Amino acid sequence: MKRMHTVPSTNPNVLSLAVQQALVDLLLQLADDDLIFGHRSSEWLGVAPDLEEDIAFSSISQDEVGHAALFYELVQKLAGEDADALAFARSSTERKNARLLERNNGDWAFTIARGFMYNAFEHVRLQAALQSTYLPLQQAAQKIVREERYHLLHMQTWFENLGIAGGEARSRLEKGIASAWMELPDLFSLGHHAAILVEEGILPSTEMDLYKQWAAMVQPVFEKAGLPWPGDAFGETKMVGLTGTDGRTGAHSPDLEELLNTMTEVYRSNVQAKW
Repeated sequence: MKRMHTVPSTNPNVLSLAVQQALVDLLLQLADDDLIFGHRSSEWLGVAPDLEEDIAFSSISQDEVGHAALFYELVQKLAGEDADALAFARSSTERKNARLLERNNGDWAFTIARGFMYNAFEHVRLQAALQSTYLPLQQAAQKIVREERYHLLHMQTWFENLGIAGGEARSRLEKGIASAWMELPDLFSLGHHAAILVEEGILPSTEMDLYKQWAAMVQPVFEKAGLPWPGDAFGETKMVGLTGTDGRTGAHSPDLEELLNTMTEVYRSNVQAKW
């Protein structure tokens, strides 16, 4: 396998154009995922089931937005694009986040199903990033992996408890899982530059690798929660390896447009300000 030399983000000129484009695309996937998930998490402030979850989701939201800022800053150093503009000035068709993350929160059970599935995926992706041949990405993953581990544990605990509880809690969770499952393929897509990301070791895991590692982590939790595993209904070949239209390539739902209008309102009031 061809491997790229590790290089600091302050020397982007040593990278080929193709590698730089692939890097920027991946970093935007990472940043957009965390920004959108963080914003959706913040929407539970004041309406979560209890005060403890108000605080927990506020903390998760802050962490995720901070992680997004770190990845946007890497893009700024690599490509010279302003980090604030990357976060707040890009249109919905320029966004690289998975569609699952932009969907309206729905009820608490859907939020937990989505949060658990995403955080498990994020753990797997960060583990791959820790082995990246691009040193700034590797270092960024080292900074945030511990915080993300706590996010995963929080979501997993809720996921298990809702499943074990039975009754309406379990019923709502099963509906949330079914809804989230339909949106899962975007998570595992690496977009237009998937081949070069793997070939250069920037993210040394294929889409199928990511899915298999994710499934190995998630399936035992389904069993612990007493929930049937829905994977066979879709088939692994349909879950991964997507090319064409997905969130990674700018194909989004109307939910994202609505979210961006709210999220960027303050920024758009004075685009010259430094936030």
